[in-house]
Amino acid sequence: MRIRIRNAAISDVSVVTEIYRESVLNGIGTYELEPPSEIEMTSRFNAVTGQNYPYLIAEDENGSILGYAYASPFRTRPAYRYLAENSVYVSPEARGMGVGLTLLEALLSRTAELGIRQMVAVIGGANPASIALHEKAGFKHTGRMPSTGFKFGKWVDTVLMQIELGEGADTIPTEEPKLRRR
Repeated sequence: MRIRIRNAAISDVSVVTEIYRESVLNGIGTYELEPPSEIEMTSRFNAVTGQNYPYLIAEDENGSILGYAYASPFRTRPAYRYLAENSVYVSPEARGMGVGLTLLEALLSRTAELGIRQMVAVIGGANPASIALHEKAGFKHTGRMPSTGFKFGKWVDTVLMQIELGEGADTIPTEEPKLRRR
C-alpha cells in the first residue's frame, strides 16, 4: 500500500473524529472516556493549526484517510516554546501497515522545520504499540508515571518518551519557533 501524507484540512475533521472516537471507546492510548463531538474536534483542530503546528493526514492511493497526527504545545509557559507534544491515531483497518511511522516521521520533520528542538510523547496506558512506534522513530524513554489513568475498570500507567529535533540542545536557539502564540 502506498501512503501519502498531506496537511489536514477542516473537511477532514469528520473522519478524524471517527478515528479518534474508536480510540476513545476501545483503547487506552487516550484517557478520554467519552468521545468528543465533531464540533469539539473542530475546535481542537483550529487550536492546533491556528498556532501553525503541523496537523497531518495519511491517506491511501484512493484518498481514503488512514490516520492523522499533529504536534501541539506541551505546556503554555514560554520556557517550553521549543518543546512540542505529538499525537498519532490510525484507523483500526490500517494498523500494523506502517501508517503510524510514516505519519510520525513526517510530523517530526515538519515540526523541526518550525524551530522546535524537542518532541515529547505522552503515552497513555503505557500502550505497547505506541511505545514500539515511538522507539522505531528514535524516541527514548524518559519516564513512567504509574497508575495515572483509570479506564476500563483498571489503573494504567503513562509513559513519557522524547526525541531531539534539529540541533536539539546542542546549541542555543537564535530564533524563536515559527509559531503563532495565543
